[in-house]
Amino acid sequence: MSSVSLPVAVIGAGPVGLAAAAHLARYRQPFIVLEAGAEAGATVREWGHVRMFSPWRYNMDRASRELLENSGWTPPDLNSLATGADLVDHYVAPLASHPSLAPHIRFNARVSAIGRKDFDKVRTKGRDEQPFEIRLESGATVDARAVIDATGTWTRPNPAASGGVPVPGERELSDRISYGIPDVLGRERSVYAGKRVLVVGSGHSAFNVVLDLLTLMAGAPGTDLTWVMRRDNLDSVWGGGSADALEARGALGQRARRAVEGGRLRVLTPYRIRSIARSEAGLAVTGVIHDDEVQIGVDRIIVCTGFRPDLQMLQEVRLSTDPWLECSTALGPLIDPNLHSCGTVRPHGARELAHPEKDFFVVGMKSYGRAPTFLLATGFEQARSVVALLAGDVAAAERVELELPETGVCSTTNLDGGQGCCGDPAGAIAPLQGVAADADCCGGPAPAGADACCADDAAAKSAGESGCGCHAPERVLIRIGSPAKS
Repeated sequence: MSSVSLPVAVIGAGPVGLAAAAHLARYRQPFIVLEAGAEAGATVREWGHVRMFSPWRYNMDRASRELLENSGWTPPDLNSLATGADLVDHYVAPLASHPSLAPHIRFNARVSAIGRKDFDKVRTKGRDEQPFEIRLESGATVDARAVIDATGTWTRPNPAASGGVPVPGERELSDRISYGIPDVLGRERSVYAGKRVLVVGSGHSAFNVVLDLLTLMAGAPGTDLTWVMRRDNLDSVWGGGSADALEARGALGQRARRAVEGGRLRVLTPYRIRSIARSEAGLAVTGVIHDDEVQIGVDRIIVCTGFRPDLQMLQEVRLSTDPWLECSTALGPLIDPNLHSCGTVRPHGARELAHPEKDFFVVGMKSYGRAPTFLLATGFEQARSVVALLAGDVAAAERVELELPETGVCSTTNLDGGQGCCGDPAGAIAPLQGVAADADCCGGPAPAGADACCADDAAAKSAGESGCGCHAPERVLIRIGSPAKS
């Protein structure tokens, strides 16, 4: 059975999935979008109260903007900051309603499995010519010539424990535990007001939750907050501050830091949770700091420890994944937080996102697996490159155009204590073709034998200076490639 005339199936109608659809429309490729929720951007709506730290200019895909603007849509202020609800209301929903996309989107169409029609995972001969069969929870099936998985990771939060699996009591007491960024100042205020709340995690989600809870404490007597982190050293927790190219991201970390240093809440670190149990007064959380057992009495727990991809529906798809990140194998070394502490990402597109299963790609947040540094701008570029390849425009697919803001954090040591992102860590892949060595943070690896963390550091020291200043970089934008002229 030939699959040439079948549509490309995009799974997920969030910002990145719709970007893929917009590019497919631009190339005049047949497509269908399958969205599990009742509206486009359904999972974004769940964190609609959260203000994004990247301004609008990073949160809109170019092809999508062109579609909207050609229909009379007025873009928001490119330098302003949107909430998740703003993103849906002013961009995602209008895009999903555009005549070029709307007829091709199916809502309440949750995918349960993807595979090759009549071929299990083992069978090889003729596999590439066989269409994909996408099975929905409703029992319906959709045939497609290619699949772009843009389902994200929001529905698969990491557990509270540092070991990656739920601790005893975590599943049983799930009615007292929230994951992600609950709306503690809005629709869930009554759940947290006057309660003892434990926040677990040390990333931007935790910052948002902690700052919202501090605001709640000011207006709801009896509200108490304890914040636990796994970090041994808090120096790198707060981000790049004024050196961050995204001012709101840098400011978020500094606000959290000031709250901690001002004694407005209790912080325990490095705290490893061992169990959660019901007590007469609420919940008893038992953990350790080094070798000392520490028990915390709380009423509610909010876990902000990141997310992981749901690969269950891909059991019959031939994948090649990084062993620990669960992203594509080629992408892993580019985004591994063990190696890239500053969040710098080398350019990548369809080539790095490919799997052994021909014409199957994962884009968006799910493409990063368990890595925490994804930005929407990355997902838009991934979608553009993948669609270009599927449309036969190989040159456009290889011409990766990526603009990402620096975090302002550049550590010279990775999580294992070895050479960090300023150099070229052992085992990292070679620079991609066409990308100069200075695309790396701090100018690439230091010369052999030099007492320096990177090339810029070696040059600075040879000129009599103290070094490259990795820990206090200027605010810059990483811009790789030149945008193609439309």
